[in-house]
Amino acid sequence: MKVFVTGVGGQLGYDIINELNKRGYKAIGTDILENVSNVQNYVQLDITDKKAVEKVITEVNPDVVIHCAAWTAVDAAEDEENKEKVYAINTQGTRNIAEACKNIDCKIIYISTDYVFNGQGEKPWEPDCKDYAPLNVYGKSKLQGELAVADTLEKYFIVRIAWVFGKNGNNFIKTMLRVGKNHPKVTVVNDQIGTPTYTYDLARLLVDMAETDKYGYYHATNEGGYISWYDFTSEIYKQAGLSTEVVPVTTAEYGLSKAARPFNSRLDKSKLIENGFKPLPIWQDALARYLKELEEDE
Repeated sequence: MKVFVTGVGGQLGYDIINELNKRGYKAIGTDILENVSNVQNYVQLDITDKKAVEKVITEVNPDVVIHCAAWTAVDAAEDEENKEKVYAINTQGTRNIAEACKNIDCKIIYISTDYVFNGQGEKPWEPDCKDYAPLNVYGKSKLQGELAVADTLEKYFIVRIAWVFGKNGNNFIKTMLRVGKNHPKVTVVNDQIGTPTYTYDLARLLVDMAETDKYGYYHATNEGGYISWYDFTSEIYKQAGLSTEVVPVTTAEYGLSKAARPFNSRLDKSKLIENGFKPLPIWQDALARYLKELEEDE
């Protein structure tokens, strides 16, 4: 199986390349960067350039495209000067890739987000739910990307994830560790509920999916129940051996974000098991393995 992975300079793309290599598949990676260290077969590509996308994907001729490349800076996406670029990458860039996949009859795995929903209520969002009402520019652009894939192709997986952390890049855990080492006390919101996703675990699932034709919408985060960012931070410090005090606050009390965040990021993952996929390990275990990974890199 030959797999073309976009966004290999990011957290998830990095781990997918490693997983593909581990299984002996031919992995070709791409990003806007000049090169990426762990990718042997690398092509620099701007996914907003339709002709370039078509040329590269046609030449590579993969069996599967795993599309991770995205604008992910949620607050910066709200800035007027960035909006056009956000849609160019997350929506038009995705459409360019989907159309190139259609030309060569290749399947796609598109990585999306819990942000396509309005984040209200307490009921977990089901993968086939169509009650979209994104609260921010990032969510709107990713939803348009989903629709571009679903409208263009029949052979697609749309996989929504949340609260992502991985070795390659910045994330909530790295930020909290940095803050916790330098401050005796941190305040963290306790009314936004969801589950973290470790890219190392997710990469394994996505390659499992690529090996099948069980197409459709899926939700994939680590198991272990739904938690708040406050709960997550408390566990991070406990496992990291930090004595930093964690103070719970509401989103309204915290009040720093430009972009509106969903309160309910609970994602229903039962469809994974129904279709024979192995769910991700519990998040507490994922966190322990991740902290060990960070320690080994120091």
